[in-house]
Amino acid sequence: YPSEFLMQKITEDNQVPVHLHVSVSLQYVAGLKGRALVEFFHSNIAEVENEELRHLMWSSVLFYKTPNVEVMACVLLSTKAIYFLLDDSFIRADDHQSDFWNKENSDCENSSFHLSCCFVLKLNDLQSVNVGLFDQYFRITGHSADHIVTCLTRDSYNTHTFIQQLMAVLSLLARTPSPEPVDKDFYSEFGSKNTGKMENYELIHSSRVKFIYPNEEEIGDLAFLVAEKMDGLTNLPSLNILLYVLAFQVNHVEGSAQNTSSLQPKTLILTSSDLFLFDEDYISYPLPEFAKEPPKRDKYQLTDGRRIRDLDRVLMGYQTYPQALTFVFDDVQNQDLMQNLTLDHFGE
Repeated sequence: YPSEFLMQKITEDNQVPVHLHVSVSLQYVAGLKGRALVEFFHSNIAEVENEELRHLMWSSVLFYKTPNVEVMACVLLSTKAIYFLLDDSFIRADDHQSDFWNKENSDCENSSFHLSCCFVLKLNDLQSVNVGLFDQYFRITGHSADHIVTCLTRDSYNTHTFIQQLMAVLSLLARTPSPEPVDKDFYSEFGSKNTGKMENYELIHSSRVKFIYPNEEEIGDLAFLVAEKMDGLTNLPSLNILLYVLAFQVNHVEGSAQNTSSLQPKTLILTSSDLFLFDEDYISYPLPEFAKEPPKRDKYQLTDGRRIRDLDRVLMGYQTYPQALTFVFDDVQNQDLMQNLTLDHFGE
């Protein structure tokens, strides 16, 4: 151990997304290759000597205790735990984290020694994995609020690969088998669904970890929510969500010395008639079992919506993935464009 194929795969995956900024300590990790990367894991991160590193992924992450702070992390999956090697700027981002993170090492800021925080979630503490719509993100849930993390991969391939690797590693765990299910009769099986709402698809792994996937009703609920935001929509069944994607809205910072821009995480939803941007809560839904009250904000909050018929042009950048798109809309005050043309050009 490890095999040449695994080392090559981990080296290929060890690339920071170009559009996201990371600290010096994580830049050092991103520069490691092959055996040096595996040795770094064993000497600095691994908690058990016979642990094996199986998968590496760079992703934005959100914690349940700090739902408004998205931070870059190097996610390392081993045969014992999932490690989140965090950007050190996260520790100083929020004053309310003093009970969540240990700040005793904050005096290292001015030295040449770069420190990263590592959040560890042991596989034995893992209870469920919720996969988001269209595999754009997934949420890992442990036994308490401190052990809930959402990985915003914004990429169905990365999500799928991580879930497959996680299932393979969980298969190695020796857990006591689940008790035999009690045989149910026909009426108790189909008569207990008094909520009238279909449950999400659940796959219970042999390690007793639940993998929960969204069902069609989530799309239906989302379509209904979108329809509420649209003016004058009468035919709800004809509304189809064509695209759901986690993206960033680029906000140019004015007055700065350089032409800098900040990236605001947004959920982009495209229907057959409109383009919407939502602020989405990726960490609080569905509610964890220990939650005493609903989250402070709704899952989807509309921030912008435009009609496709008002779209004038789409500008595409020439850089590699991720691609930058600029949507230019006609700023027409009156909805009835033909009437305006008639009055302006042919009337007195």
